[in-house]
Amino acid sequence: MENNQIYITCGTNYKEMTKELLRECALADKIADRKSRIGIKPNLVSSTEASYGATTHPEIIAGILEYLQENGFYELVMLEGSWVGDKTSEAYEVCGYRKLSEDYGVPFWDMQKDKSISRDCGGMRLNLCESVEKLDFLINVPVLKGHCQTKITCALKNMKGLIPNSEKRRFHSMGLHKPIAHLGVGIRQDFIVVDNICGDLDFEDGGNPVVMNRILAGADPVLIDAYVCHLMHYDITEVPYIVMAEQLGAGCADLSKADIRICGEGTGKELPKSRKVVELQDAVEEVESCSACYGYLIPALEMLKEDGLFEKLDKKICIGQGFRGKTGELGVGHCTRKFACHLEGCPPTENQIYEFLKEYVSKNEK
Repeated sequence: MENNQIYITCGTNYKEMTKELLRECALADKIADRKSRIGIKPNLVSSTEASYGATTHPEIIAGILEYLQENGFYELVMLEGSWVGDKTSEAYEVCGYRKLSEDYGVPFWDMQKDKSISRDCGGMRLNLCESVEKLDFLINVPVLKGHCQTKITCALKNMKGLIPNSEKRRFHSMGLHKPIAHLGVGIRQDFIVVDNICGDLDFEDGGNPVVMNRILAGADPVLIDAYVCHLMHYDITEVPYIVMAEQLGAGCADLSKADIRICGEGTGKELPKSRKVVELQDAVEEVESCSACYGYLIPALEMLKEDGLFEKLDKKICIGQGFRGKTGELGVGHCTRKFACHLEGCPPTENQIYEFLKEYVSKNEK
């Protein structure tokens, strides 16, 4: 397949759909040597089953593993690092990856336990997981979903699972978009299989899955993300790291050059416009917050809204590394520990935040 091609298939037999898609793409022909060490990088952001809308379906990974082994590739490895606040080892169990590892005889590398190395990534020095350099070919398997800070997360942002936790925190202190773009240069993705089975269109951590039963494949992560913006009703200018990554030479964001190829039953239905995050963000003062902390706050606010309590918040909720050492009225997370009313945790869970804010509203009503 060519770099400007994006293949799409729909259905409910996810493993066989994946294998057929890879055959259509002639993936085996893209890998020069049968002895190549091939890394398969899913999204295991947290310890939740794929049906929740946050993590890569194990059936898709099974399809990739079977296809590769049937074509004579045996130097395979799965590798991932969950977000700060969750353990990869727990996601490995809950999300079905231990079974995959045992069934196919393919090891799983936990990037939270990996050593880090410093590398120049298109003019920006970033810390990467050392094991990335042990790979000859990288297959990225992100989930198409929304994100409460960057609007979308797919091919480019999924590479954050291949950097140490300390670097994930630093990405947020740098504003996310610029380092994500540079990471797109620092870690080469050779092939992308996008899980669009039931991703959550608002929250990276899932909870509101939207069933689409669709899988996409391509070789250009920038073009894939530009197409995902199109599917999710965003302009690429609303997701700055896509434009930045193109300018750095990580790929092409011009959809007019894309060659969309349909396998099987068509492209599937149109994604709905889901914008739950926009209204909820108005209640938040966010400065350099980590994905997990902010990602748990937004669903907690949704729970408050469902209870009719959201409108009763009389103060903005401060969150993020930018509030370290500062004082204020209402804060969530360890970085706001000097605030008058503060919830400890790094990060606190969405249920803890919900209960904390519910109590805060109740006290202020009296």
